[in-house]
Amino acid sequence: MKQVLHYFLAVFTGVVFGSLANMLIISVSTMVIPLPNGADNSSLESLEKTIHLFQFQHFIMPFLAHALGSLIGGAVAAWIAPNHKLLVALTIGVFFMIGGTMMVIQLPSPIGFNVVDLSLAYIPMAFFGYNFFCKFNKIYI
Repeated sequence: MKQVLHYFLAVFTGVVFGSLANMLIISVSTMVIPLPNGADNSSLESLEKTIHLFQFQHFIMPFLAHALGSLIGGAVAAWIAPNHKLLVALTIGVFFMIGGTMMVIQLPSPIGFNVVDLSLAYIPMAFFGYNFFCKFNKIYI
């Protein structure tokens, strides 16, 4: 029972830290790359109406937010998990990928971004988070 709680804590904390990283990057993204004129990202409905104004550079920060959220979440989860660290880190990637898939369904973004985002930002980055943690701590469990 104690070990199950430890795994739950690892996954929960990984999701929280990954989500915080994601939200931080998204919140500063318009300072780094301003929205196109006329675009509004204050709600999903307004974003849906103005997403046709977005160009390639406007999708860089969302991709980075998704990728770094999964990487940080995977690394934190691997750090906390007692063992089966790779499985716990990949669980974070799957969790965020489910959220990314839901956004792809809700928001009509370009197919190229959707393919790159869903295939590279979630599970591979959670795997890299696990690898960075293990290389830093020199453990492979």
